[in-house]
Amino acid sequence: MSESVAFDDGKDAGALRTIGEVATGFDIRQHVLRYWEQQFPMLRPLKRSGGRRYYRPEDVTLVATIDRLINREGYTLKGARQAIEKGSAGAPPAAAPSTVPAAGPDAPADLVPQLRAIRDRLANALAA
Repeated sequence: MSESVAFDDGKDAGALRTIGEVATGFDIRQHVLRYWEQQFPMLRPLKRSGGRRYYRPEDVTLVATIDRLINREGYTLKGARQAIEKGSAGAPPAAAPSTVPAAGPDAPADLVPQLRAIRDRLANALAA
């Protein structure tokens, strides 16, 4: 989990944040964050007197990952928890991994047959 989270609240990046600040920062309701704490055992904010929650930077990063997996990538709670536990949640998919070789001086000539083969496989899959 290497997602960097920037809050525009004037606090230092390493500052502790209340559940309200985290909820506002991610546009998530506070009860959802409390529920996620039950569903994701690795999400454990500090609890001070009166049960007041304080999220550390690593907690905020974990919330960002959970939010991305569930609300943007369509994972179930169980699937998101498994992805995080296995370490396969990673960063947001900026670009999908590619099996096409890196571009070089002869890359265009090499890419055309590979792209045609992919196109043909997709067309066959759609026709079936």
